[in-house]
Amino acid sequence: MSWNLIPKEEKFFGLFEAQANYICEGIRVLKKLLSEWSLESPHFAKLRDLEHEADITTHEIMDKLNRTFITPFDREDIHKLASELDDVMDLIHGVAARMHLFRIDKTTDELNQFVDILQQSAEAVKKAVLGLHDMKKTRRVLDYCIEINRLENMGDQVQEMALGKLFTNRYDPLEVMKWKEIYEIAEAAIDKCEDVANAIESVVVKNG
Repeated sequence: MSWNLIPKEEKFFGLFEAQANYICEGIRVLKKLLSEWSLESPHFAKLRDLEHEADITTHEIMDKLNRTFITPFDREDIHKLASELDDVMDLIHGVAARMHLFRIDKTTDELNQFVDILQQSAEAVKKAVLGLHDMKKTRRVLDYCIEINRLENMGDQVQEMALGKLFTNRYDPLEVMKWKEIYEIAEAAIDKCEDVANAIESVVVKNG
Protein backbone atom coordinates (compact mmCIF):
# COMPACT_ATOMS: atom_id res chain seq x y z
CA MET A 1 0.00 0.00 0.00
CA SER A 2 1.35 3.42 -0.92
CA TRP A 3 0.92 6.44 1.34
CA ASN A 4 0.71 10.06 0.28
CA LEU A 5 2.78 12.01 2.81
CA ILE A 6 1.53 15.36 1.54
CA PRO A 7 -1.93 16.06 3.03
CA LYS A 8 -4.73 17.21 0.79
CA GLU A 9 -6.16 20.67 1.39
CA GLU A 10 -9.63 19.96 2.79
CA LYS A 11 -10.70 23.57 3.40
CA PHE A 12 -12.28 23.64 -0.05
CA PHE A 13 -15.28 21.75 1.36
CA GLY A 14 -15.96 24.47 3.91
CA LEU A 15 -15.79 27.12 1.21
CA PHE A 16 -18.18 25.19 -1.04
CA GLU A 17 -20.57 24.91 1.91
CA ALA A 18 -20.29 28.65 2.47
CA GLN A 19 -21.24 29.23 -1.19
CA ALA A 20 -24.25 26.91 -0.81
CA ASN A 21 -25.30 28.72 2.37
CA TYR A 22 -25.18 32.09 0.61
CA ILE A 23 -27.42 30.67 -2.12
CA CYS A 24 -29.99 29.36 0.37
CA GLU A 25 -29.95 32.61 2.33
CA GLY A 26 -30.28 34.57 -0.92
CA ILE A 27 -33.40 32.60 -1.82
CA ARG A 28 -34.89 33.23 1.62
CA VAL A 29 -34.28 36.96 1.26
CA LEU A 30 -35.71 36.98 -2.27
CA LYS A 31 -38.85 35.21 -1.08
CA LYS A 32 -39.24 37.73 1.73
CA LEU A 33 -38.74 40.57 -0.74
CA LEU A 34 -41.49 39.21 -2.99
CA SER A 35 -43.91 38.62 -0.11
CA GLU A 36 -43.39 42.17 1.21
CA TRP A 37 -42.90 43.80 -2.17
CA SER A 38 -41.68 47.38 -2.17
CA LEU A 39 -39.17 49.14 -4.38
CA GLU A 40 -37.81 50.72 -1.20
CA SER A 41 -37.27 47.36 0.54
CA PRO A 42 -34.02 46.88 2.51
CA HIS A 43 -33.96 43.33 1.11
CA PHE A 44 -32.44 44.68 -2.12
CA ALA A 45 -29.35 45.77 -0.20
CA LYS A 46 -29.27 42.49 1.69
CA LEU A 47 -29.24 40.52 -1.56
CA ARG A 48 -26.51 42.75 -2.94
CA ASP A 49 -24.42 42.15 0.19
CA LEU A 50 -24.94 38.38 -0.02
CA GLU A 51 -23.91 38.38 -3.67
CA HIS A 52 -20.77 40.33 -2.74
CA GLU A 53 -19.90 37.92 0.08
CA ALA A 54 -20.44 34.98 -2.25
CA ASP A 55 -18.06 36.57 -4.76
CA ILE A 56 -15.42 36.93 -2.06
CA THR A 57 -15.77 33.25 -1.19
CA THR A 58 -15.44 32.27 -4.85
CA HIS A 59 -12.28 34.36 -5.18
CA GLU A 60 -10.93 32.69 -2.04
CA ILE A 61 -11.50 29.27 -3.61
CA MET A 62 -9.71 30.31 -6.80
CA ASP A 63 -6.82 31.80 -4.84
CA LYS A 64 -6.51 28.67 -2.70
CA LEU A 65 -6.64 26.54 -5.85
CA ASN A 66 -3.68 28.45 -7.27
CA ARG A 67 -1.68 28.01 -4.05
CA THR A 68 -2.54 24.41 -3.17
CA PHE A 69 -0.39 21.51 -4.29
CA ILE A 70 -2.69 18.59 -3.36
CA THR A 71 -6.44 19.12 -3.77
CA PRO A 72 -9.29 16.84 -2.59
CA PHE A 73 -10.36 16.25 -6.19
CA ASP A 74 -9.47 17.42 -9.70
CA ARG A 75 -8.54 21.08 -9.98
CA GLU A 76 -10.79 21.50 -13.01
CA ASP A 77 -13.76 20.16 -11.05
CA ILE A 78 -13.05 22.50 -8.13
CA HIS A 79 -12.92 25.46 -10.49
CA LYS A 80 -16.11 24.42 -12.28
CA LEU A 81 -18.09 23.74 -9.09
CA ALA A 82 -17.06 27.05 -7.53
CA SER A 83 -17.94 28.96 -10.70
CA GLU A 84 -21.34 27.29 -11.09
CA LEU A 85 -22.26 27.95 -7.44
CA ASP A 86 -21.23 31.58 -7.83
CA ASP A 87 -23.40 31.90 -10.93
CA VAL A 88 -26.48 30.70 -9.01
CA MET A 89 -26.06 33.49 -6.47
CA ASP A 90 -25.47 36.03 -9.23
CA LEU A 91 -28.74 35.03 -10.91
CA ILE A 92 -30.72 35.14 -7.65
CA HIS A 93 -29.51 38.69 -7.14
CA GLY A 94 -30.19 39.33 -10.83
CA VAL A 95 -33.92 38.64 -10.43
CA ALA A 96 -34.27 41.31 -7.75
CA ALA A 97 -31.95 43.72 -9.55
CA ARG A 98 -33.98 43.54 -12.77
CA MET A 99 -37.25 44.03 -10.89
CA HIS A 100 -35.83 47.14 -9.26
CA LEU A 101 -34.35 48.44 -12.51
CA PHE A 102 -37.66 47.95 -14.34
CA ARG A 103 -39.58 49.59 -11.46
CA ILE A 104 -41.92 46.60 -11.18
CA ASP A 105 -44.96 47.54 -9.08
CA LYS A 106 -46.04 44.03 -8.05
CA THR A 107 -45.01 40.40 -8.21
CA THR A 108 -46.77 37.58 -10.06
CA ASP A 109 -47.87 34.06 -9.18
CA GLU A 110 -45.58 32.72 -11.89
CA LEU A 111 -42.50 34.39 -10.41
CA ASN A 112 -43.40 33.00 -7.00
CA GLN A 113 -43.57 29.54 -8.56
CA PHE A 114 -40.12 29.99 -10.07
CA VAL A 115 -38.72 31.05 -6.70
CA ASP A 116 -40.37 28.14 -4.88
CA ILE A 117 -38.72 25.71 -7.29
CA LEU A 118 -35.44 27.59 -6.99
CA GLN A 119 -35.57 27.31 -3.21
CA GLN A 120 -36.07 23.54 -3.42
CA SER A 121 -33.20 23.32 -5.89
CA ALA A 122 -30.94 25.38 -3.63
CA GLU A 123 -31.67 23.16 -0.64
CA ALA A 124 -30.88 20.06 -2.71
CA VAL A 125 -27.67 21.70 -3.92
CA LYS A 126 -26.65 22.39 -0.33
CA LYS A 127 -27.26 18.78 0.68
CA ALA A 128 -25.31 17.49 -2.31
CA VAL A 129 -22.39 19.81 -1.52
CA LEU A 130 -22.37 18.67 2.10
CA GLY A 131 -22.32 15.08 0.87
CA LEU A 132 -19.04 15.60 -0.96
CA HIS A 133 -17.27 15.30 2.39
CA ASP A 134 -17.91 11.56 2.45
CA MET A 135 -17.45 9.71 -0.81
CA LYS A 136 -18.85 6.58 0.85
CA LYS A 137 -22.30 8.14 0.54
CA THR A 138 -22.22 8.80 -3.17
CA ARG A 139 -25.66 7.24 -3.72
CA ARG A 140 -27.26 9.88 -1.53
CA VAL A 141 -25.37 12.67 -3.29
CA LEU A 142 -26.49 11.37 -6.68
CA ASP A 143 -30.09 11.21 -5.42
CA TYR A 144 -29.91 14.93 -4.63
CA CYS A 145 -28.58 15.55 -8.14
CA ILE A 146 -31.48 13.59 -9.62
CA GLU A 147 -33.88 15.74 -7.59
CA ILE A 148 -32.24 18.90 -8.92
CA ASN A 149 -32.71 17.60 -12.46
CA ARG A 150 -36.39 16.93 -11.74
CA LEU A 151 -36.83 20.45 -10.41
CA GLU A 152 -35.17 21.87 -13.51
CA ASN A 153 -37.83 20.16 -15.61
CA MET A 154 -40.49 21.75 -13.41
CA GLY A 155 -38.84 25.12 -14.02
CA ASP A 156 -39.11 24.58 -17.77
CA GLN A 157 -42.83 23.88 -17.39
CA VAL A 158 -43.39 27.02 -15.34
CA GLN A 159 -41.48 29.08 -17.90
CA GLU A 160 -43.62 27.73 -20.73
CA MET A 161 -46.78 28.53 -18.80
CA ALA A 162 -45.54 31.98 -17.73
CA LEU A 163 -44.48 33.04 -21.22
CA GLY A 164 -47.66 31.64 -22.71
CA LYS A 165 -49.68 33.75 -20.31
CA LEU A 166 -47.66 36.85 -21.17
CA PHE A 167 -48.16 36.47 -24.90
CA THR A 168 -51.77 35.31 -24.93
CA ASN A 169 -53.09 38.14 -22.76
CA ARG A 170 -53.24 41.73 -23.84
CA TYR A 171 -50.49 43.10 -21.66
CA ASP A 172 -48.67 46.30 -22.47
CA PRO A 173 -45.75 45.34 -24.79
CA LEU A 174 -43.23 47.02 -22.50
CA GLU A 175 -44.50 45.00 -19.53
CA VAL A 176 -44.24 41.84 -21.60
CA MET A 177 -40.58 42.61 -22.34
CA LYS A 178 -39.84 43.32 -18.69
CA TRP A 179 -41.45 40.17 -17.35
CA LYS A 180 -40.03 37.99 -20.09
CA GLU A 181 -36.52 38.98 -19.01
CA ILE A 182 -37.27 38.51 -15.31
CA TYR A 183 -38.73 35.05 -15.92
CA GLU A 184 -35.76 34.07 -18.05
CA ILE A 185 -33.32 35.05 -15.29
CA ALA A 186 -35.31 33.09 -12.71
CA GLU A 187 -35.40 30.05 -14.98
CA ALA A 188 -31.68 30.44 -15.69
CA ALA A 189 -31.00 30.26 -11.94
CA ILE A 190 -32.84 26.94 -11.80
CA ASP A 191 -30.89 25.73 -14.86
CA LYS A 192 -27.67 26.77 -13.16
CA CYS A 193 -28.53 24.58 -10.16
CA GLU A 194 -28.64 21.70 -12.62
CA ASP A 195 -25.18 22.72 -13.85
CA VAL A 196 -24.01 22.52 -10.23
CA ALA A 197 -25.53 19.04 -10.00
CA ASN A 198 -23.69 18.01 -13.17
CA ALA A 199 -20.41 19.28 -11.71
CA ILE A 200 -21.03 17.33 -8.51
CA GLU A 201 -21.87 14.18 -10.47
CA SER A 202 -18.54 14.52 -12.29
CA VAL A 203 -16.73 14.65 -8.95
CA VAL A 204 -18.61 11.60 -7.66
CA VAL A 205 -17.95 9.55 -10.79
CA LYS A 206 -14.22 10.29 -10.63
CA ASN A 207 -13.79 9.86 -6.90
CA GLY A 208 -16.67 7.68 -5.65
